[in-house]
Amino acid sequence: MAKPKIGVIIGSTRQGRFGDKPAEWIAELARATGDFEVEIVDLRDFPLPFFEEPASPAWAPSQSEVARKWQEKVASFDGYIMTAAEYNHSPTGVLKNALDYAYNEWANKPVAFVGYGGVGGARAVEHLRLIAIELQMAPIRTGVHIVWADYAQIASGDKKVADFPHLVQSGSDMLSQFAWWVNALKSARDASLEADKAAAE
Repeated sequence: MAKPKIGVIIGSTRQGRFGDKPAEWIAELARATGDFEVEIVDLRDFPLPFFEEPASPAWAPSQSEVARKWQEKVASFDGYIMTAAEYNHSPTGVLKNALDYAYNEWANKPVAFVGYGGVGGARAVEHLRLIAIELQMAPIRTGVHIVWADYAQIASGDKKVADFPHLVQSGSDMLSQFAWWVNALKSARDASLEADKAAAE
């Protein structure tokens, strides 16, 4: 049986961003569990315009070609882990925009967060959990929060994320919870598809 496929989404596109470091770390940690097929997804590869569609993708196909490519990428995963920078107590605009540019593709899948910033990105993650619920995702309770003292040492190159035992423990706990939800919701989605096929015959 094929392993569930998860996307690790780098939630920032700015020059000199920090998000690559936790994204690569959590992707490596996820691969090491043996539970998932893992792909890092860089929002720089999907230069979405500021949302300007005539209707939400929940109600009408997107006109933007890059939006349709983004939706196809989102649809290819069974769950998501997002890095969450905190800008003025909120997630980045580019990540919120990317979330808005899909709808059905997110539904009934789990999402987990690796936050970073002054309070470990906690306020941005709280916002993202509310957005995820509206998009019919299942946000995982346990997350990783890289506080400023740890962030500064990682950003400077003095240490790596993996050098902090408390972050490794948080990542392992999050992935354990995440794996349960990935498998549970994948089974439920597969069963629903089979029921729909049977009803159509």
